[in-house]
Amino acid sequence: MALDILVLYGSYRRGRLGIRLADYLVGGFQALGHKAELIDARAVGLPMLDLRYSDYPPGEAPAAMAALAERLTAADAFVFVAGEYNRGVQPGLKNLTDHFLKEFDRRPAGVASYSMGRYAGVNSHANWTVTLNAMGMTVIPDRLGVGQIGDTLDAESRPHGEGGAALERGFASFARNLVYWAEAVRKAG
Repeated sequence: MALDILVLYGSYRRGRLGIRLADYLVGGFQALGHKAELIDARAVGLPMLDLRYSDYPPGEAPAAMAALAERLTAADAFVFVAGEYNRGVQPGLKNLTDHFLKEFDRRPAGVASYSMGRYAGVNSHANWTVTLNAMGMTVIPDRLGVGQIGDTLDAESRPHGEGGAALERGFASFARNLVYWAEAVRKAG
């Protein structure tokens, strides 16, 4: 049975390269027969966190926030596409995530990190693992990291070169484990 997987991305920078990884992941999960959708923080346009979705009286949250809450609640699993900014997390993705809590609770997540350099966003991955676990999510153990993202995925999100081959090998295991945990949670539900 197909899973509903949301790929969350949070860069607001010009010339965003991480969107290539987000698009690659959406396409990869769709090719495996799952419903996969990109949630782009910049496109959603939530304000800087003032009130969480749960802080609003019923029916009074901004429309974009309410629609996203419904979409998050319906999802079976999440992938956080985590760029590394100054050895930490992207503020746009963190802001998107911080508007919600119970919508993520007790569901699996994978972290796909990236950077312009060769370390593939390892610090961001570590930070997101701690944050998502604290939010009540199960973070799969597979690390999907893309270093030198501009050399690994072309402008159409197609892998190329040695980095692209490594990404494709890594995605297979990453996807398999995320699907395993999502199906387990669905059965337990």
